Amino acid sequence: MALNCVSIVTTTWNERENVKKLIFGIRDVLQGFPHEIIVVDDNSPDGTSHVAKRLADVAVAKAREGQTKGLLYGMKLAKYPIIVTVDADLENGPECIPKLLEKIAEFDVVVASRMELPRISEKLASKTLGKLFGITDSFSNYRAYRGEIVANFSLKGGETFGAEFLVIAKRSGPKDRRDYV
Repeated sequence: MALNCVSIVTTTWNERENVKKLIFGIRDVLQGFPHEIIVVDDNSPDGTSHVAKRLADVAVAKAREGQTKGLLYGMKLAKYPIIVTVDADLENGPECIPKLLEKIAEFDVVVASRMELPRISEKLASKTLGKLFGITDSFSNYRAYRGEIVANFSLKGGETFGAEFLVIAKRSGPKDRRDYV
């Protein structure tokens, strides 16, 4: 599989101020590298989708269903074999995308774990779920996936902040899942 192009997917909810910075940051980091940016907006009332439609390669507004469903919707729109998901709130800077792309050559799913988890619920869940998946930050949606893994994704749970993707990927038997910061 050629790793010479990537689809970047993000979901937004009232991220009008951040989406422009995120898109410009991604374009800067991936300058000269074939890519597309897909923004799935959860019907933000602040005009996020208008900004995204001007700047992203693909921008769709849909009924508000949450981050996990929005990410999956965007991943299903991706045209390239490697998909990177990133939060639009700029908690994860685009500068790590090349590192994720390096590691996806070795693995089917790569998670960029945060060094410090902001909420106690994330810390507790990551201690338990993280052991199951072999990662330290099970709620980080800063991830790289091979497209064939994403093809198996079909959500059954509610809002899992992307954790359900890890469960599905583990059941699909990918080569490995590893933290990468």
